[in-house]
Amino acid sequence: MSTRAESNPSEAGLQERSMSTYPVIALRPDDGVVLARTAIEPGTPVAPGVAAAERIPPGHKVAVRPHRSGEAVTKYGQIIGFAKEDIAPGRHVHVHNLGMGEFARDYAFGVDARPTRLITPPATFQGIRRPDGRVATRNYVGILTSVNCSAHVADLIADAFRRHPILGLDPLAPYPNVDGVVALTHKTGCGMAMGEPLKLLRRTLAGYARHVNFSHIVMIGLGCEVNQIGAFLEEQGLGDRIRSMNIQTLGGTRKTVEAGIEFVTGILAEANVVRREPVPASELIVALQCGGSDGYSGVSANPALGIASDRVVENGGTVILSETTETYGAEHLFTRRAVSPLVGQKLVDLMRWWEEYTRREGSEIDANPSPGNKAGGLTTILEKSLGAMAKAGSTNLVDVVRYADPVTAKGFVFMDTPGYDPVSATGQVAGGANLVCFTTGRGSVFGCKPSPSIKIATNSAMYRRLEEDMDVNCGTILDGEESVEQAGQRIFELILRVASGERTKSEQFDFGSSEFAPWQLGATV
Repeated sequence: MSTRAESNPSEAGLQERSMSTYPVIALRPDDGVVLARTAIEPGTPVAPGVAAAERIPPGHKVAVRPHRSGEAVTKYGQIIGFAKEDIAPGRHVHVHNLGMGEFARDYAFGVDARPTRLITPPATFQGIRRPDGRVATRNYVGILTSVNCSAHVADLIADAFRRHPILGLDPLAPYPNVDGVVALTHKTGCGMAMGEPLKLLRRTLAGYARHVNFSHIVMIGLGCEVNQIGAFLEEQGLGDRIRSMNIQTLGGTRKTVEAGIEFVTGILAEANVVRREPVPASELIVALQCGGSDGYSGVSANPALGIASDRVVENGGTVILSETTETYGAEHLFTRRAVSPLVGQKLVDLMRWWEEYTRREGSEIDANPSPGNKAGGLTTILEKSLGAMAKAGSTNLVDVVRYADPVTAKGFVFMDTPGYDPVSATGQVAGGANLVCFTTGRGSVFGCKPSPSIKIATNSAMYRRLEEDMDVNCGTILDGEESVEQAGQRIFELILRVASGERTKSEQFDFGSSEFAPWQLGATV
């Protein structure tokens, strides 16, 4: 069965239609299901001639036409799964009666690619222009580790510069232009294969070492690890960028911590000599993330972020969509927007790799929706992917890159990553993202130093419950208070303010160091 290109859920605003006389949201006239706006009790009308046959939780699906066992079920005008049994109108549609199945995808490389409308002059923000011309949104000093064995030493060095507002202590008070000293530690670097796993770790660490939001970097090693700092620096061409220290060579924990503190203290004055100035929005590289998604994600926050993504691209900037397993089943809608068959084929090849990878590991891609996703109304990875892809807006797919590869193209870029948010965002920031936008329906708390993270809520109930952690409420779309386009413009304006230095909720809680999580491949030996 072929899918239809005209029903693209990533189109601006999704054009969702509220059935005003019913407590549901209908996304396409020919969809087989509608979405419960609130909890629906049995007997409540949900469509002309259709009443709920059972209680439907908020954000969950209810059938509005009959489906025979094995028949495709559609939402967003696209296939989200196949009926496991006959489904009568009014029935709750979820994991008990909807499952995965095979269907043909029409990749049609580039048929929907269109010239991008560029805005001139572009919008601006107050950025930090580095000597090499790149633009930062934050100004951190970074402490990286070659191996887990040096993680505690790195943390001890960073702790010496940690702000303690409750105690009235601020070691960085003399340096108001330094956003912080952050240690980014990980759980590997030794006991690992020398091939692709080591290359992947080094590519990730190199991306952070080069990141524009770091003014200076010190790297702490143990000395006997597989990931030798000298080999890493030579391989990645980072000899002039990083100050390295080795615990075994320096004589132990105390001496290494003292040396690290001395180094950071010595460069703070230099790091502080920056100023913000007006720069074009073309300098933005925005990572697009979603986590703790629910049935509203693809209706409110994700399409609103898609509008903001289009604004970034129209102003000459870059957006990075990732989470390959959360694009599975919807990739054909991106290949149709690819700027070339080569770019489109790269995305298809990623899907084939993930099919083989999950098969080899005794898993399946449909295992991606978490218990929280399912409690929020998402049933299959097909449904989750169709909602998740809306974050990328409607512009052309200009490139597909490996995990943690430098992102150099302007426009919408896809990066191969797992669906696990910390691992995915780590790859995007390693690729150069200087800002993160993160949508959530269930309520994910997250930061990603050195890049600020904007948290976007899909529904008002969760936003009110976690207001101290959420930056934007897109539940206003469901509440009828604003359109998807208006919410998207609001997100874009916040992106510019945050890029200019406005602190996000996650920054206020000092999130962002523990969430550093390089993707680990291969056996631990």
